[in-house]
Amino acid sequence: MFVVKAEGLAKEYHGQQLFHQVDLEIREGEIVALIGANGAGKTTLLRGLTGRIPMDRGRIHRRLPVDAWGLLEQQPDVPGEMTVLDFIRAGFPDLARARAELFRWEQEMMKSADADPEAVQRYGAALDRYQSLGGYEWEAMVERTAVQLGLGAEQWSIPFDRLSGGQKTRAQLARLMVGNPSFLLLDEPTNHLDDETLTWLEQWLLTYKGAVLLVSHDRWLIDRVAHATVELTAEGTKRYPGGYSAFAWERDRERRTQEALYKKQEQERKRLEEAIRRYRQWFDRAHSAAGERNPFLKKKANKNRSRFKAKEEALERLEKQKVERPREEKKIRVRFEEGTFEARNLIQTENLGFGYGESPLFEEVNLTLSRGDRLAVIGPNGSGKTTLIRLLTGQLSPDEGKVRRHPALSIGYFAQELNELHAGDTVLDTLLRLPGMDRAEARNILASFLFPGNEVFRKISELSMGERCRVAFVTLYFSRAHLMVLDEPTNYLDIPARERIEEALAGYPGSLVLVSHDRYLLRKIANRVAVIEEGRVHLYPGSYAEYLERRESSETIPENPDIANRIRALELQLARLMGEEEPEEEEEKERMQAEIRRLQSELDRLKEEG
Repeated sequence: MFVVKAEGLAKEYHGQQLFHQVDLEIREGEIVALIGANGAGKTTLLRGLTGRIPMDRGRIHRRLPVDAWGLLEQQPDVPGEMTVLDFIRAGFPDLARARAELFRWEQEMMKSADADPEAVQRYGAALDRYQSLGGYEWEAMVERTAVQLGLGAEQWSIPFDRLSGGQKTRAQLARLMVGNPSFLLLDEPTNHLDDETLTWLEQWLLTYKGAVLLVSHDRWLIDRVAHATVELTAEGTKRYPGGYSAFAWERDRERRTQEALYKKQEQERKRLEEAIRRYRQWFDRAHSAAGERNPFLKKKANKNRSRFKAKEEALERLEKQKVERPREEKKIRVRFEEGTFEARNLIQTENLGFGYGESPLFEEVNLTLSRGDRLAVIGPNGSGKTTLIRLLTGQLSPDEGKVRRHPALSIGYFAQELNELHAGDTVLDTLLRLPGMDRAEARNILASFLFPGNEVFRKISELSMGERCRVAFVTLYFSRAHLMVLDEPTNYLDIPARERIEEALAGYPGSLVLVSHDRYLLRKIANRVAVIEEGRVHLYPGSYAEYLERRESSETIPENPDIANRIRALELQLARLMGEEEPEEEEEKERMQAEIRRLQSELDRLKEEG
């Protein structure tokens, strides 16, 4: 049974077609990933499904009212002074309204020394209703959920608008958990999240019982959770079973099949056209030679004419069943070049320490970066990943210890904020700043980075973040650096651009230091991993996949396995119970609330013992 179904949707902006012939069906209990290039219209489609913007053509069938859906947006519209906790509470509107009503009459009673009898009566009624709805248990759940997602009590009274990007995403996820809707629309839910929260989100989606439409460039997440992947292009949508890897394999297979069919068709076309040409020449000569006085030759000419017509009809059938030439995919054609560097060690740190104010970020970091290393730097948001690489490159000076760089070392740096670019420059100006670059060569290079024609005259300040990323990579292309230091290089890039950058980095002959939450990229590139946690930098040899295996195996051996297993079982029971619909019968409702309190109390006791 479908939750939402779209048929033949189309949307235009300023006379330009964004997409048309979009068909989409989300069924109960399934997770569908929606992918497509930047600008394909993914967010527009989501807004169309919710009814926030009209579609130009097509129909949308909704089995659930839109107010029963849960929506995570890239830029949520939130009242300016709404606090974090109030934002999360709004995920369950009935209880949020009941709480507001209770608070209102409480304030009325407190206005004067002699309580207004009507206010007292209204407060009592509001309190009874709030308690009957399980309001206080719900408040505890809201706070517990906020803490679980890294939003501590010190942040609850902060206005939502003042949160960082990652905190806003976590607050939206907490709100969805509290509301427990039957259908989720998630627009780039992994933006700004650290590895720990990404893992939590993945596990939550795997246990979520409702339907999900997931818009994401996170191929790792799509592979782990999606039942189907839908690609959105200007021509419409196509659905593939499985996650991103299955989609990519099937898409490549389709392309190879289409190329083979197209090649066979073109060979047959040439054969038919050549046969038609020969028959036409022969027919014209034979018909002319036969004249009116030689009926035998004329009959023979007419017979060959019928063969000529048969070939023409075969060519017409070929045209009607035409296989289109596979479209050339726009790709960033990039190849990094490394300058000559013979030394073994590039950078060494000795008891490195750094902090802001009195709080150290990390201490006693001893790290050697050698030729051929591809070091992934990972850790929670705020742990100091960007700070560490700025210390390595000399942009910051350490509070303690030393950083030694080889005197001949050349470093290419990609900043997360892209602040190396000059806002007033055009795209072309940026490339012309490079030594030895002429105008014609620059335009050819920029065309291969998806800046064709007059696009090169756009100013950096006018570009999207994804476009700025591409410009930054152009400058890296010609840096001839021995060491490339990249801080979140795939942020803002769509999947096709990410894959091209991965291919380029995989072929880069120099050394790399890479800060990224893109687990697909890390798995493909890294041969060493540095993990920043609790003020220390832990180094692991081997690939990112090997690091994950070691981490998962260590996490499966708790100090007290009996207590750990019991805690996991109780947490699962509690999650399932809180996800169920509230009973209508008062007795059943009280029994359910009592069971929630019992489970929570048992959990608290076990965690203290563990």
